[in-house]
Amino acid sequence: MTTDPYLAAVALAPALGWAAHSLWMVRRLHAARLDPLTGLPTRHAFTVRARRGLRRRELSVLLLDLDDFKLVNDTFGHASGDRLLAAVAEQLHRWCAAHGGFAARIGGDEFAAVAEMGAQDTADLAHVLLNTTVDVGHAHLTPVFSLGVCLPEDYPGACLAERLHAADQAMYAAKSLGSRWHIAGEHPTHRTAAGRRAGRHGTHAALSR
Repeated sequence: MTTDPYLAAVALAPALGWAAHSLWMVRRLHAARLDPLTGLPTRHAFTVRARRGLRRRELSVLLLDLDDFKLVNDTFGHASGDRLLAAVAEQLHRWCAAHGGFAARIGGDEFAAVAEMGAQDTADLAHVLLNTTVDVGHAHLTPVFSLGVCLPEDYPGACLAERLHAADQAMYAAKSLGSRWHIAGEHPTHRTAAGRRAGRHGTHAALSR
């Protein structure tokens, strides 16, 4: 018995249409989980993945905020600001991936991450970021940032929301002290990037012409 090619094509069309629609939906969902500028996961994607990771391993939770970022946009233009964001995202992604974790962009100039790290690794991450330079043609931009870290031993058994809150408090402690980073529950005795003791404001000059 022979099959009419036309009838076969008509019968197959709905299946092909549904397959194409399904592929389109998968791509849309995947794109919705990624920030278009940096390629990092979005806030929702970070939350889902981080919760799953914290149930399986002992991970530190990090929050990073770029200081005076509006000044960068106002002075050098939004395209330059975007390049700085992308550069910070790339360095943060690489560092976290090398430490068994991942990073995400959760707001305009704010990033979150989880990683297998201890207190001594915080200085290493800060060093990597401080040595990130972006050439925007008429200037070289280096990120000025505040970093807060919640180590597993700081809040054992705490959920992601609690650890993010602790990291957020540590981040704003670093911002108010003028230091680059602060660990939740830690007395701020480390030096700032300007070589001054925490508790006094360090330099925010990170733009060199």
